[in-house]
Amino acid sequence: MVAYSFKPMFGLQVSGLIKRQTVRADRKRHARPGEPVQLYQGMRTIHCRKLVEADPICTRVRSIEFAISDLMPGAIVSIAIEAIPLHREEIELFCRADGFAPSCVFDFGLRGDTARENMGLFWLQHHGMGRFEGKLIEWEPA
Repeated sequence: MVAYSFKPMFGLQVSGLIKRQTVRADRKRHARPGEPVQLYQGMRTIHCRKLVEADPICTRVRSIEFAISDLMPGAIVSIAIEAIPLHREEIELFCRADGFAPSCVFDFGLRGDTARENMGLFWLQHHGMGRFEGKLIEWEPA
């Protein structure tokens, strides 16, 4: 079983099963399709709490690559899943599914007009500019 920790801004979306995916860097072992995943907020802290009591089941693990522009700071210029590039509308839908609705819906301190902008701003704040390659882990309720 694999556990994933989420920042507080995603807690309600994960516990409400609105957010059913996460983007993570490559590591020794990610969840595998068919196995349960444990979803936490604040893992390895005294504020740790499990977000979903009945462990969801991993449905897919796919490679993902995206780029944050250095010409337009905070802008996600491309996303490719399994080496297939997403179109503009698909990028917006992906960013919404990953928990980055426009700031008028959820206030994360991100002020972008689109989910794409908010994901780019978040990524810039926490990971910096440039290209990212990792895994997209998806799950469904148990």
